[in-house]
Amino acid sequence: MNEHKFRDYIYWGVTAVLVIVTCIATALIFIRWKTVCLALKNLNRILAPIIYGAILAYLLAPVYNRVYRWTDRLLTPYLKRGRKKHGAARGMATLVCIAFLGALVFGVVKLSQPLIESIMGIVNSIPANAAKVSLWIETLFADAPNIEPVVLSIYNQGVEKLVSWVQTTTDILPNIEKVITGIFNSIMGIVNLVKNVLIGIIVMVYLLNMKETLAAQGKKIIYSLFSLPVANEVVEKWRFIHGVFGGFIIGKIWDSVIIGILTFVWLSVLKMPYTVLISVIVGVTNVIPFFGPFIGAVPSAILVLLVDPKKCLWFLLSILAIQQLDGNIIGPKILGNSTGLSSFWVLFSILLFGGLMGPVGMIIGVPIFAVLYRLTAEWVNRQLKKRELSTVTDDYGDLKHIDEEKKTFVR
Repeated sequence: MNEHKFRDYIYWGVTAVLVIVTCIATALIFIRWKTVCLALKNLNRILAPIIYGAILAYLLAPVYNRVYRWTDRLLTPYLKRGRKKHGAARGMATLVCIAFLGALVFGVVKLSQPLIESIMGIVNSIPANAAKVSLWIETLFADAPNIEPVVLSIYNQGVEKLVSWVQTTTDILPNIEKVITGIFNSIMGIVNLVKNVLIGIIVMVYLLNMKETLAAQGKKIIYSLFSLPVANEVVEKWRFIHGVFGGFIIGKIWDSVIIGILTFVWLSVLKMPYTVLISVIVGVTNVIPFFGPFIGAVPSAILVLLVDPKKCLWFLLSILAIQQLDGNIIGPKILGNSTGLSSFWVLFSILLFGGLMGPVGMIIGVPIFAVLYRLTAEWVNRQLKKRELSTVTDDYGDLKHIDEEKKTFVR
């Protein structure tokens, strides 16, 4: 009996010490917040190759798994021994992933040439296109002499700011020292990025081939730390998180690729200017939920407006039709209901995480909030069940109070 009490005292004593240490550590983190941020930044710089490799491995895991299963089935009649067959399947899956990544890089490099040409063409044609649009505005508001000066004044101010920004960006001759320093820093940054990416590819290969082992080791640690019911719940929640992130992010990337290709084909049919550049802008920004179509459509519409104001209307109608096709047919087919969030919570998560983390937060904010939403909902339902109350949301709609003795809903 005394031994049991002694163990309880030890348990509560250790718990109290851990709580105090946690509180002190939390306070020190807030007091030394700048130092903590600097340390995290340095850690991120050191672990950049690992992070790149982990991201590449996560994105290419579906390709790896599919090729592995296909090769494993194909080699079954020829290789009976499991180790040789699985080794060959892993090698083939790894080669396909590397080839896929190489093809993607090659495509980006090939695509960058017309993109650069389009951007240089835009910069060089700003004065001529601005004058063309100015004449179009004068013609459009010829019958409204009171409105024409106001519209032209706003337009000319916008053009002046645009030209000033372009000149500031491209005029690098006055300060040679800053130019040389900037070029050197850019070259070193590029070299460091290439180094991290190359090491990241090696890390990606290792992670793809040992992801089952890592998953097994992780489960082993979880089951060693927690009781069986808690460990089962942790594993189940991890599978849910993986399903949400994998289904949403990878699905959104494929959805954006399809939208970019559709935009390119349709704009080529309409003979729109800067077809390649606009298609890339629309496809890349489409990765961002909700706001992506608007973020991509506005600058693209301005580019078309500078060249041909009449085509700008057709462009906007085309983008609207493509986005409706994506929102009602393509997107739901690829993504399904991978997040389980309503439109309001999607908007809320984008604004919240976009404000906290920038563009990256706008992309990953939806799956993060979906996980938090699901975990919160499960915790609430579990607490209600302990109190023997209903877990159906509609039951609380017109509720006045719950009878404390009978636990009946009073409406």
